Amino acid sequence: MDYRVLGRTGVKVSNPCLGTMTFGWEPDDWGSSEKDAFGVADAAVKLGINFFDTADVYARGVSEEILGRWMKDRGNRSELVVASKCHGKMSDTDPNAWGNSRKHVVEACEASLRRLGTEWIDLYQIHRPQPDIPIDETLRGLEDLVRAGKIRYAGCSTFAAWQVAEAHYVAKMLGSAGFVSEQPPYNLLDRRIERELIPFCQTYNYAVLPWSPLAGGQLTGKYLDQKPLDGRYSKSDPMGRLNPNAMKIIQKLQVIARKYDLSLTEMSLAWVAGQPGVTAPIVGAKSADQLTATVKACQIELPAKCREAIDKVVEPGSYVTDYYKANFGPGARPNV
Repeated sequence: MDYRVLGRTGVKVSNPCLGTMTFGWEPDDWGSSEKDAFGVADAAVKLGINFFDTADVYARGVSEEILGRWMKDRGNRSELVVASKCHGKMSDTDPNAWGNSRKHVVEACEASLRRLGTEWIDLYQIHRPQPDIPIDETLRGLEDLVRAGKIRYAGCSTFAAWQVAEAHYVAKMLGSAGFVSEQPPYNLLDRRIERELIPFCQTYNYAVLPWSPLAGGQLTGKYLDQKPLDGRYSKSDPMGRLNPNAMKIIQKLQVIARKYDLSLTEMSLAWVAGQPGVTAPIVGAKSADQLTATVKACQIELPAKCREAIDKVVEPGSYVTDYYKANFGPGARPNV
């Protein structure tokens, strides 16, 4: 297993990180039953994965509960780096049960700790920015949690580069630790973070933890001919990510992959995991075999000629599918 340092923390995390978003959703959708989730988590540890990522909104707390029961059953909490997130709507009646207010950040963390059955969360992330809440309000809540020993580090997810920069300097003004990581969407269909976010994170030693490295499954090639029954976008595509332009790009990428005796999935994962500034992509799996293949793909070093061919198809900093188009406000369902 390839271990990389989580930004400036000194903590070593596996490449890749296991995302648990599928834990707890109905298996006939795109989720995993608790039994299957335990199997995937067991396989992850055997493969050397020590980094697990979840969020309170994943199945509205059930993902955290399943991960918590698994950790209790296996008794390996101290060996794991567990990340969770807050921001999304967690109540249909309480108008304050979402967002980035100090009140919600602290209360959401305490609820996540109960569901996870742990005394601390290693990396607690703000799942989405909220422009109408001043960032100092959010950072003060996170600092309270650090000082109380409830979280070790704080991070953010799907923040624009300027928002990460703002948080960085406001934290310095407050004398707080601030963020140590950013979790952005990053894949061969959306390379925008290469413009400003990755250079910022490299300069200030932030960990970069890409989500959706396979573009919701599009970069497996499963959508080229028809919508598969088990695809994430097979039942709905509210963000319009399955579009003709993306399909044309995927076809060209598949040709490159075949030239280098790789599957499209292998090439896409290897590309993200090997990009400058990337710490560890967040990957999902519904079986031990799928996870094993994914881990192997993340360890592949693509030839320079392969990367050059990819850049000709999808230019650095470009995008054909918008993965920043997401809303976690009241009434919204997570779409990451």
